[in-house]
Amino acid sequence: MQNLEDKKIAVLLSGGVDSSVVVYEMARMGLHPDCFYIKIGPEEAEEWDCTSEEDLEMATAVAAKYGCKLQVVDCHKEYWDGVTKYTMDKVRNGFTPNPDVMCNRLIKFGAFHEKMGHQYDLIATGHYARTEIIDGKKWLVTAPDPVKDQTDFLAQIYDWQLQKAIFPIGRYMKDEVRQIAEREHLVNAKRKDSQGICFLGKINYNEYIRRYLGENPGDVIELATGKFIGKHKGLWFHTIGQRKGMGFGGGPWFVVKKDQENNILYVAHGYDPQTAYKQDFPVHDFHFLTEPELPEHITFKIRHTPEYHKATVEKTADGAYIIHSAEKIHGVAPGQFCVVYDNDHHRCYGSGEITV
Repeated sequence: MQNLEDKKIAVLLSGGVDSSVVVYEMARMGLHPDCFYIKIGPEEAEEWDCTSEEDLEMATAVAAKYGCKLQVVDCHKEYWDGVTKYTMDKVRNGFTPNPDVMCNRLIKFGAFHEKMGHQYDLIATGHYARTEIIDGKKWLVTAPDPVKDQTDFLAQIYDWQLQKAIFPIGRYMKDEVRQIAEREHLVNAKRKDSQGICFLGKINYNEYIRRYLGENPGDVIELATGKFIGKHKGLWFHTIGQRKGMGFGGGPWFVVKKDQENNILYVAHGYDPQTAYKQDFPVHDFHFLTEPELPEHITFKIRHTPEYHKATVEKTADGAYIIHSAEKIHGVAPGQFCVVYDNDHHRCYGSGEITV
């Protein structure tokens, strides 16, 4: 890790294990960074069964253990005006958004920076990612734990945000972080990792959508035969490639297509219909982290998985890109972010939105 002794550091402390070990890492270097708990959860905490009260208790205990100040920063309005609006606008129009990606850009390194972070040289988080200086430039690079690597969630942050970001646990495997937490007797050492959207806690994602968009029932049709399978409650509750939670007999069924205009959900009986795969797809509004151009040969991912796919890149006349994957990819959906890495999936170039 870079020399931090002369830096003013803010740690975003969520109450989870990962960010708590970040505070430990700082403390063992003799540092006492200021810690901040970002409040972004819904106001109706009881109704949503949110974990924010427990999160704050954990964060308070960890900060106290290492003699660090803890301050709550309320970014509730910014989250619901920014990230939720982005999510619902995309979902309403048939896209597959990623709220966590926007949360990092708009909230953790955005709204927080405007409120408090501008006073600090560096902002530390518990993400599984790393940074490296290569040829004088700061790059976002992948973590050694391929399952936990979170560079895909960070690929939309601005270049100035990357300059201030540090990821002290990025070099560890998840098991190592757990071991550190248990060895140091952190209060949350055995706490389960949060799942899904960054603040939702126990809140079901479909309930999150239903709260804002309601339901819009339509037909479910088997793509190959045109057979009526049943009714869906709204296209926005389904994603391309989805298998679980369909609730129709005679399955398993897989979502392969959404007809927005006619409100029809098309499904297929197997995982392998050719319509569910794409090898070439356009990406627009590519967001660069360090370099302003993509190399010809890349690796990429379109969802949070350990796998990377090899591809070549074609730049179009309007400045967008076409990704030519070396293999057919299942579940490519409009609105997803295509995250691009170098040929060794080490350096992250950034990400753009898929437009198929």
